[in-house]
Amino acid sequence: MRVLVLGAGVVGVASAWYLARAGHEVTVVDRQPGAGLETSFANGGQISVSHAEPWANPRVLPKALKWLGREDAPLLFRLRWDPALLRWTLRFLRECTPGRTRGNIRRIVALALYSREQLGLLRQETGIEYDQLTRGILHIYTDAREFDAATRAAALMREFGCARRTISATDCVAIEPALAAAGPLLVGGDYTADDESGDAHKFTRALAALAAARGVAFRYGTAVERIDAAAGEVSALVTAGGERLVADAYVVAGASYTPRLLAPLGVRLPIYPAKGYSATLTLSEASVAPTVSLTDDGHKIVFSRLGQRLRIAGTAEFNGYDTTLNAVRCAALTQRAAQLFPELNAVGAPEYWCGLRPATPSNLPCIGRTRIGRLWVNAGHGTLGWTMACGAGAALADLLSGRRAEPDFPFHVQ
Repeated sequence: MRVLVLGAGVVGVASAWYLARAGHEVTVVDRQPGAGLETSFANGGQISVSHAEPWANPRVLPKALKWLGREDAPLLFRLRWDPALLRWTLRFLRECTPGRTRGNIRRIVALALYSREQLGLLRQETGIEYDQLTRGILHIYTDAREFDAATRAAALMREFGCARRTISATDCVAIEPALAAAGPLLVGGDYTADDESGDAHKFTRALAALAAARGVAFRYGTAVERIDAAAGEVSALVTAGGERLVADAYVVAGASYTPRLLAPLGVRLPIYPAKGYSATLTLSEASVAPTVSLTDDGHKIVFSRLGQRLRIAGTAEFNGYDTTLNAVRCAALTQRAAQLFPELNAVGAPEYWCGLRPATPSNLPCIGRTRIGRLWVNAGHGTLGWTMACGAGAALADLLSGRRAEPDFPFHVQ
């Protein structure tokens, strides 16, 4: 089939790669001048099955209330009249029950495990390079109550197949010696040896090049204005220049902008943009910096080593489609880094960035066929877009090709 993929982020490019491998004629359309230039550009760099606990869980409500009004809060809701955010928040609250949280963790782990496996196979097949490290992910805790709650979450993830084991503060420093100076702050951690890290932007560009060599066409600098449909099925993508792009199937992988394109067709996805921040530090030869990817759960910040750079990323700000940098939230990243790693010895100023993560209330992405004929979706991966990209792309290619997808996951879109 001729397939049009809308979006050249990590999810869209992975979708294109697996669709081409399945024998389809694929064209990718993106408004940017290259691949991976929006949400995939400077994210936390983690392939983190161990990050499967959704934001919506029974413990989040007291924290969210405590964080209200704090400009540097890990989770920040801008209080303003926004019907889309209100609808999203009501659905988010519904997902906070223990039963729903358990079910969501099970599904997230299933897709994330499959995706990590597919990424490993892709590396073996292609030799793709992206500053990858396969040294695991270490979750650290500086609050005893947070650590106790994480111990229970880790046990649940182990039940579903994620080998996230609880360890002592001493073990944390043994796994990542750069934490030695922060040792007195630590109360414990969790370590998932099979998790990975790497530069999502480098990966997306490299995979786009591999896909192009396989015959995938990339049309950069092409903004799609709308999706036309007639008689219950898509007839074309219409560009801002008025061009009609026609195919046998259409895959919308437009991250946070996916709902805007689909709403006129009556397909309403529970995706809302959650702005995340990152700081990238260039390290000197004298830097004492981690090489194991870290998650500081209490502050919702991750640290990933990317060659001679350290990526510090995290927090979530619900403020519509605003992409302006907030100096307070930027500073919170580097201040926490200085607390944990006082001998970073970075070269030059941090490179700050923010991007819109496509968040769903349950943290489950929307993957599969819509009720509109020939229209498919692969969006809503939230903080796990890099983690789930290969698995979501491979599963979508199977479904579109008429095969059953492997992971135990609800591949349907309302």
